[in-house]
Amino acid sequence: MTGSYTYAFEDIQNRPVAVIGAGTLGRRIALMLASRGGTVRIYARRKEQRDEATQYVAQALPKLVADRGFGEVGVVTTTGSLDEALDGTWLAVESVPEKLEIKIPLWGEIDQAAPAGTIFGTNSSSIPSRLMAENIRDKTRLCNMHFYMPPDINAVELMSDGETARGLLDTLLAVLPEFGVHPFEVRKESMGFIFNRVWAAIKRESLAVVAEGVGRPEDIDGLFKLALGVPVGPFQMMDLVGLDVVLDIENHYAAENPHLPKHVRDLLQSQIDAGKLGIKTGEGFYAY
Repeated sequence: MTGSYTYAFEDIQNRPVAVIGAGTLGRRIALMLASRGGTVRIYARRKEQRDEATQYVAQALPKLVADRGFGEVGVVTTTGSLDEALDGTWLAVESVPEKLEIKIPLWGEIDQAAPAGTIFGTNSSSIPSRLMAENIRDKTRLCNMHFYMPPDINAVELMSDGETARGLLDTLLAVLPEFGVHPFEVRKESMGFIFNRVWAAIKRESLAVVAEGVGRPEDIDGLFKLALGVPVGPFQMMDLVGLDVVLDIENHYAAENPHLPKHVRDLLQSQIDAGKLGIKTGEGFYAY
């Protein structure tokens, strides 16, 4: 099944978007894509996640549109049916855990349910889309579409799966700014894309400093904020993302490069084993 993946904003303005996954980033992606008055459908299997996502967007969307100065409050619905989520969509963004054993079969299900012209984007922050494409019949419709932490950090990196249609990438580069996000194209396949390659080194060394007893999270974050003039440090960022997600990403890097230090992953695992996953559980490296 193939389709055309080249659109102008006017072509898709009134067509729905599906966001597959209602976690920390899924609900934030839905927020941004609902900020031009259109419909966004969030798919998640668990009702509690669907309810939390709905509540988050309902609270955040009016303020986002007002503060930004352009756009219109759209409609966000949730569903436990992929068929319902994908009906009539121009774009489907997957944002589920960083595990290929989850992503590969899920993309097969999405491929079966989506209309012919739907663009596929994976929000994976470390895995090239090529590695999850085996059940997608038309690989020209898929790309990495990695959002950072909207609405606070509104960057999104786009990376081909090796076969992605040029028109699809050009469409996203042109259309995404209409939703208040800033796209950057990764010019060749790169584990960690552009920014996350740099961020991974900072994050890994920060964890090593704590694991080795050299400093505490609050010391590193304090120095980081003073030196660079930024509002949050590495450990605050990791707590926001979720330490389980951070560990999944670090495990992907380690699979590519077995020489990476293991004690940083052990530190993350000890936090997870203690139920301290970050903001979403009320405690990570900090208590919330």
